[in-house]
Amino acid sequence: MSIKEDAKINFIQGEENAKIKQYFDPKNTSNGISYSLAQFTLEIGEKTKLHKIKSSEIYYILEGNGKLRIDGNEFELKKNDSAYVPPNSEQFFENIGSEKLQFLCIVEPAWKQEDDEILE
Repeated sequence: MSIKEDAKINFIQGEENAKIKQYFDPKNTSNGISYSLAQFTLEIGEKTKLHKIKSSEIYYILEGNGKLRIDGNEFELKKNDSAYVPPNSEQFFENIGSEKLQFLCIVEPAWKQEDDEILE
């Protein structure tokens, strides 16, 4: 059993230009899961760097409005929308709203730095 209290988890600055709170991954749940769950925050006008990851991802928007580009296709997402990103897709997320953009990201199999490639 693992409980994660949001107030006790610090943001880290990710390589992709977003602030990240890592909630669950195999290492902090005694390898009881094969995925990772994190919260990302992009400030007004910010965007992640163009990147691709070997794992599949699901994004769930908690707050704000964003533009997600996946392999050249653009999608606008708002609170309570979600998106599936296939493995090895070139992608970035941009905050296009007037408040911070916060979203959950589930990565399966779990995110590993060596599986994430920055393309710009």
